[in-house]
Amino acid sequence: MKKQRQVTPDSADTPAAALERRIGYQFRDPALLQLALTHSSLAFEQAEPAGTPNRTCDDNEQLEFLGDAVAGLLITELLCRQFPERREGDLTRMRALLVSGKRLSEAAIRLRLGEALHLGRGEESTGGRQRASVLADAVEALVAAMYLDAGKAGLQQARTFVEQELFLPHLEELRSAAQQGVRFGGVIGDWKSALQELLQARDGGQPQYRTVEELGSDHNKQFRVEVLLRDEVLGEGRGASKKAAQQEAAHRAYDRLSPGQAADQPA
Repeated sequence: MKKQRQVTPDSADTPAAALERRIGYQFRDPALLQLALTHSSLAFEQAEPAGTPNRTCDDNEQLEFLGDAVAGLLITELLCRQFPERREGDLTRMRALLVSGKRLSEAAIRLRLGEALHLGRGEESTGGRQRASVLADAVEALVAAMYLDAGKAGLQQARTFVEQELFLPHLEELRSAAQQGVRFGGVIGDWKSALQELLQARDGGQPQYRTVEELGSDHNKQFRVEVLLRDEVLGEGRGASKKAAQQEAAHRAYDRLSPGQAADQPA
């Protein structure tokens, strides 16, 4: 049973307390959570004398190191359970995608983790609360903090968090790609890479992208793009940039070619 601590009016509304509610876990040792949220920039600024190298126990870098290992272990376990038929190479690539900085930072954004970070003035002034690398590191530190805080149940608590925040949001994409025989060379959500791997696995085809229309003013552009295979239009997408429109076109084409979709279904 989770140990409860007294919540005062002041502590109830802190960013750390709000984060605990979002992740569904209340820390037994609040100092451990604070450490996980403390960036090295703040520890450096507060070092005595000022600006001297600080101890590793003053910031979240060591927790980040531990959290990387814990998250990797738990993602590996989840992948082996969900994809028992996949070989080591595919599982390794899948794990790398799920614990990539991009996916970790996306989880941090969903959890509004940046609001609770303790940053130095310089890091704060240059957008550290939104910086992908800072957010990704903080997620790993948070995993380690839960692992250490929960005692004997620490691994289970970390597993719950990793499964909910890092694994399940991408499970359907992984399953869909696995059904298609994709080798997971592209990043999850990179539909251009996913479509290319799908087509190459089938017949070695190479998709081509064609911009067919540009709409709007220079400050409000909209692009319409088609993706083709041997002159056949597989999908169409729109976006504020050619890159975004290409991704949307590839996504539509991928969905069209996925199992359960009619062969002649329009994109």
